[in-house]
Amino acid sequence: MSTTSRITATAVAAAVGMSALAACGGPGGGADAKTVSLVSHDSFNVSKSVLSAFEKESGYKVRILKGGDAGKAVNQAILSQGNPQGDVFFGIDNTLLSRGLHEGLFSPYRAKGLADVPAGLQLDKGEHRVTPLDYGDICVNYDRGYFARHKTPPPKTFDDLLEPRYKGMLVTENSATSSPGLAFQLGTIAKYGPAGWQSYWKKLKANGVEVVDGWEQAYYERFTGSAAGKRKGDKPLVVSYASSPPAEVLGKKPAPEEAPTGVATGTCFRQIEFGGLLKGAKNEKGGKALLDFLLSKKFQEDVPLQMFVNPAREDATVPELFTKYGTKIDKPMTLPPGTITKNREQWIKQWSSLVLK
Repeated sequence: MSTTSRITATAVAAAVGMSALAACGGPGGGADAKTVSLVSHDSFNVSKSVLSAFEKESGYKVRILKGGDAGKAVNQAILSQGNPQGDVFFGIDNTLLSRGLHEGLFSPYRAKGLADVPAGLQLDKGEHRVTPLDYGDICVNYDRGYFARHKTPPPKTFDDLLEPRYKGMLVTENSATSSPGLAFQLGTIAKYGPAGWQSYWKKLKANGVEVVDGWEQAYYERFTGSAAGKRKGDKPLVVSYASSPPAEVLGKKPAPEEAPTGVATGTCFRQIEFGGLLKGAKNEKGGKALLDFLLSKKFQEDVPLQMFVNPAREDATVPELFTKYGTKIDKPMTLPPGTITKNREQWIKQWSSLVLK
């Protein structure tokens, strides 16, 4: 939804994906009855022990195929509709959900454990074409050290981001290619309304906002506060997740009093991620077993420190590090799914014309 959220070390995520690929042989999706393929965004991650336990219990080997940011991964799934790359898709969220459902990407399946998921997260409750698996809040994150050194208070709200003292400090993701980027745009629409959001973005553009393709580029390459960054960026503000700060603390000894990054709580939009059985899956039986696993308590309790989002299951235990250093957003921005469905493509086109040109 992460949100991307999404601060797992890229090398660790890649290692898990590559080990799964190696274990399952060459390409071929779910053609092998003993292999089940999961298609997702680059930020998907799972503990090796948790994945291995599922493989041992189910008899399936899991093949993980990562396809860029969530927006790109969804686009690729639509392009390969009818002959999917895998059996299960993980990571379509409420900003893109209606598109996937409209395109008929998923076959209905009621996953085991759904009774423990709040009704508010079950946006396809009647048909069960998708299963809610996690949620998070897309918000502007800030580098505490940067603002302390410059003796400047960090921004807290959308309005604050327009102030001259924050000129050139913010990097966000492309609404057309990134689900966090789209969620941030939707947050501004929820805040300023259909009549006011474009005026807001004109001012934000004039204040030097930078746009990149996806979350990993924004956070790891452009943001100054990423300890695991591929290169040190120059942007102390980034669109990420309210649950991103715990990732900057993970593994640090001694544990700091607070995370080195903070959250502008007045800039948040609620994102819900779903998984679904891809229509035309070559291993439908394995796909159903994999969906059950993704909603199992074991996987759900692994989610917070692997992908830094909240588990969908109410009965899943959340680690203390996640609750201590994360930021709970009591009143995130939201929009009705029907409103997003009706206007999303038009809003993205308007945003692209306004911000990218």
